[in-house]
Amino acid sequence: MASWGRKCIWTAVLVLAMSALAACGTNNNAAGGKNVQTENAANPTAASNTSTDASTDTSADNGTRTVVGEFGEVEIPVSPKRVAGIYVEDYLKALGVTPVVQWYHPSWGKQDYLNLDVPEYDITGSIEALLEKNPDLIIADGGADAAKYEQYSKVAPTYRLPEKVLQDSRQMLTAIAEVLGIPEKGEAVLAEYDQKVADGKAKLQQALGQEKVAVIRLNVAEKTFALFGVKNRFTGVIYDQFGLTPVPMAAEMTEFQSIISEEVIPDLEADHIIVFPDNGGWDTAENEEAIKILDGPLWKNLPAVKNGNIYRMERSHWQSGAITANSMKLDDLLKAMVK
Repeated sequence: MASWGRKCIWTAVLVLAMSALAACGTNNNAAGGKNVQTENAANPTAASNTSTDASTDTSADNGTRTVVGEFGEVEIPVSPKRVAGIYVEDYLKALGVTPVVQWYHPSWGKQDYLNLDVPEYDITGSIEALLEKNPDLIIADGGADAAKYEQYSKVAPTYRLPEKVLQDSRQMLTAIAEVLGIPEKGEAVLAEYDQKVADGKAKLQQALGQEKVAVIRLNVAEKTFALFGVKNRFTGVIYDQFGLTPVPMAAEMTEFQSIISEEVIPDLEADHIIVFPDNGGWDTAENEEAIKILDGPLWKNLPAVKNGNIYRMERSHWQSGAITANSMKLDDLLKAMVK
């Protein structure tokens, strides 16, 4: 009996010892974080929610996605923060995005009408200057050929707009908004723009009817003129979107522009003439001599001039075919032509 009693005591001691070891093991697992797995295993919904939230945060902040540009697929940030838009800053500004640089060319200047307060990037200079600005995405238009695209791609992921969208500012805006991950913003900008164009077109057609319009650029250095055709990416919008009637020579042109002599201008039979210098402004000292041409006897005898229908426009936005520039052109035309 005593022997049986001793066995019971030892059994009880062993049970207590094993219980203590089990408790100790549980505490060690908790210290190692394994209790989290246990809790999630007991609550599958909590585990699922935790995983989804983490995935969403990572995607929003650090994720990438693949898009297809003119030169193939490129992996870009889901939410780019530092964007360089080579020749496309106009679209970035319209979408509420401030670029890290603004392109600049020593001979052409920059798009002054945007009034961007960012460093200039000389596109004829070293690519190192762009690298220093640390962009996380570069967007380029048709000015970037395959070689230039490769250069930009060494700086940051580069999306070169497809050739098929370059002729239409609306398609370019949509493509850029998609790449930036803000398609809904692009839709809103376009809706506002389309409404403005519809209203402006009605007013212009009522004021001008079928009167013929010519767009001419004064090439200051050469003292020549360029007639812009209906396919010109800068000014074709006034015909295909705003509804103005081109002079016959411009309507028949397949090229973007044609260099013409001063003597050809009367043959255009233009009821209205839009003119701007190729560089600088109307009050720029370097342009003073060339601008005197417009005060010569040939110009004074043009019906458009006699009727007060010659319009001296500012070069900066008239030599851009982007969405903000086009909106500004419409403002100019309404102010000049609708009385």
